[in-house]
Amino acid sequence: MKPVAVVAVGGNSLAPRGERGSFADERRHARLAGEAIASVLGAGYRVVVTHGNGPQVGNLLMRAERAQPDLPVEPLDACVAETQGGIGYLLVQAIENALHARRLPGGVVAMITRVVVDPGDPAFVLPSKPIGPFFTEEEARRRERSLGWHVGDDAGRGWRRKVPSPWPVEIVELDAIRVGLDTGVTVIAAGGGGIPVMRGESGLSGVEAVIDKDRVSAQLAAALGAELLLFLTDVDGVALHFGQPEERWLDRLDSREAKEYLEQGEFSPGSMGPKIEAALDFLDAGGKSAIVTSAGKAAAALTGKAGTLIVARRGSKSSRVA
Repeated sequence: MKPVAVVAVGGNSLAPRGERGSFADERRHARLAGEAIASVLGAGYRVVVTHGNGPQVGNLLMRAERAQPDLPVEPLDACVAETQGGIGYLLVQAIENALHARRLPGGVVAMITRVVVDPGDPAFVLPSKPIGPFFTEEEARRRERSLGWHVGDDAGRGWRRKVPSPWPVEIVELDAIRVGLDTGVTVIAAGGGGIPVMRGESGLSGVEAVIDKDRVSAQLAAALGAELLLFLTDVDGVALHFGQPEERWLDRLDSREAKEYLEQGEFSPGSMGPKIEAALDFLDAGGKSAIVTSAGKAAAALTGKAGTLIVARRGSKSSRVA
């Protein structure tokens, strides 16, 4: 049977900073992601696609804010569900069209996916996940006062709203994802990190949070026994001293090097850091390799000609940073 690859499409790669984030903009970027995913399928992998939704959830909340008092504000779990549907629709069409252009067979399905979190997770006390558009500090502070938001700087790129990001405990639809893979379908799942839910006496219920997409992608890849975890983001690879005059792009990292750079603060917790942490988790769980690159460089990255390849150092264990 063909090996499995999990392809994690960044929310910012679908709605880059500096664009309006219109449906037409997102469709154009989804087309690039679809071509990248078709390249992975063409390379002989079965594929599960995950995606971020930070900008999209933020935009939903902004629309609701501006519609007050005429329309109610939806909770975060409902916003994640809405973006799973909307982005899933874009990616289904983009992947199908890319496969058709390459004359490759295969169906594509977007699966509404819930992820169980722990109600005692400390993330509920200290919100840290940035969502939505960027603001100046002054505007962010104004919204903090008027709307009760938690706000903070996001990797020096601007100020954003921050919400709880609890650790994923269980992917509810995992068995259904496996069934899709086993029947030859490309499955889009765990969009936005999954809809956050908690278990209670009456069953599952939604919770106000956004789960980190990279963490869930690593957990999903490990559970599926994937060989490859591919991160499609808005940069071509991993760099040291990113955005600085001494910036240096990396072609390859082993797990020990990645952990050391992470501990030194080289990778921002709001952008590249979670991808490196997720890659380390995946490699610790037995994954063969992880790649970080942009959609436009994905095909080249599969052959080692672009992006950053991350592999386990032979004999290394427990490389994850707590």
